Amino acid sequence: MKIERVETFLFHPESGKNLLFCRIETDDGTYGWGEAYVGVKKEKVVAEYINSMTPHVVGRSPYNIRHLAQIMFDDFAIRRTSVEMLCAFSAIELALWDIVGKLAKQPVHNLLGGAVREKIRVYANGWWYGANTIDSIVAKAVEACELGYTAVKWDPFPGPWRTYVSQAEENYAVECVRAMREALGPNVDLLIDAHRRVAPHHAVRIANRIEEFNIFCYEEPCLSDNIDLVAEVRNKINIPVVTGETLYTKEQFTQALNKRAADILNPDICAVGGLQQMLDIAALAHPHAVAISPHNYNSPLVGLAATVHFSALITNFTIAEVFINLSNACEGITKQGLNIENGWVDIPTAPGWGIDIDVEMLKEKPYKAFPHRDMRQYWEEFPRKDYVWGVANVSQ
Repeated sequence: MKIERVETFLFHPESGKNLLFCRIETDDGTYGWGEAYVGVKKEKVVAEYINSMTPHVVGRSPYNIRHLAQIMFDDFAIRRTSVEMLCAFSAIELALWDIVGKLAKQPVHNLLGGAVREKIRVYANGWWYGANTIDSIVAKAVEACELGYTAVKWDPFPGPWRTYVSQAEENYAVECVRAMREALGPNVDLLIDAHRRVAPHHAVRIANRIEEFNIFCYEEPCLSDNIDLVAEVRNKINIPVVTGETLYTKEQFTQALNKRAADILNPDICAVGGLQQMLDIAALAHPHAVAISPHNYNSPLVGLAATVHFSALITNFTIAEVFINLSNACEGITKQGLNIENGWVDIPTAPGWGIDIDVEMLKEKPYKAFPHRDMRQYWEEFPRKDYVWGVANVSQ
């Protein structure tokens, strides 16, 4: 059996970003779905990587997944990988696992030791897009919880992403967290995403102020490029620290673990190279008593399904991510989807990932650029006279 065809599909869900799916078909007609993590305005770059990889994929066996990953690193990337290359290969790798599961007539997790739990807990993200005041953020959070979610993640920090911020911006973030806790009560888990925003001293000061609100975790308080900065923050606060969204290789995750930089790692299955890489990262984290909370700014179809199968396989899993702003659009292209109820996802029992996409419906919403957002000018930088900070939670 050989791989015969590799196709890419860019899908516009009307919110957040375009999504990139990959469909691989073998010479006997068996097909599988994969997905690549993409950033806004960078979707076509990753799609072109998949197109460039395709001649090296077609004609190979769908079973030799680990070998394909190695030759893509050795011979395609010339042992010099990039984020875009890994995102692209993730889509290919995931599609192959879907094929192998279908050929074996088993869900993917059964091929790798079987599930260690019945359901996967997920937190809601993406619900806060478009909110630009504390009151509107809280109102949207209440709506997310009314859908049954018992854990929510958002970015409470105002203004553009900068290393140094004003006292007013710190105060805004703290008041936003306070308002969320007061509105949602004590039984909803609050996950804070700082998006690598600030210098360690800001991150520590803010963490100490929001600790009283029983925060589930504090994600990427500062740049993980210098993992010592994240470790510095973790060593000075009492909230569990998360990093991993911007780490992509086992070497980077190993450094984070050796530096004791995180309590939780959040690699993305659509960005690190796929399922095998995720399993390797989870295994690296286990002896360090570090939990895994998979990042998943991907569709609630392929990306989430692959994340659920992975989460079912590891014993150090804690909670996974779902972007609920993408749900309605993706329901329109779904032939077979996941069951999400009260913040829990059933682990699929159908062969492969247990999901399927209607190709014709997928084609009805092709790539479409999101509105251009102006970037600030040099004269708008902080600190300056009469500085007025804005709010990062812009409409999407």
